Amino acid sequence: MADLKATDNDGVLSELTDAMMRTATSLNREEVLKVLQERERLGSTGIGDGVAIPHGKLKDLDKLLISFGRSRAGIDFDSMDGKPAQLFFLLVAPEESVGVHLKTLARISKLLKNPGVRRRLVEAASGEDLYRIIAEEEDQL
Repeated sequence: MADLKATDNDGVLSELTDAMMRTATSLNREEVLKVLQERERLGSTGIGDGVAIPHGKLKDLDKLLISFGRSRAGIDFDSMDGKPAQLFFLLVAPEESVGVHLKTLARISKLLKNPGVRRRLVEAASGEDLYRIIAEEEDQL
């Protein structure tokens, strides 16, 4: 998914879950949203610098799933720095996959620490460009 229509946290979680479900059709939408909202209640996954990485774990999942969305205008996501988030990576992992889950969170965080990468993702013209930028940068990590 490229540009989000959402204007608030719940809308972001819903849109990114729906995008994920296009390829992971066996997911229970309500269960995914419940897990994500519970995680957000523990503390915002808005890590700052315009980035949020909402995530959660599901017991009946067999692999890590990721979806991405962007809001050029930015959405108040209770980020640590108080600034709106523009780039959203949603992760849903199997309940027992602590290592993969944490490793993926760390890789995304590392990728998005670079201001040039963040700028390129916000300015990308299409979903294909977003994917290409992420793939290129991932190859360099």
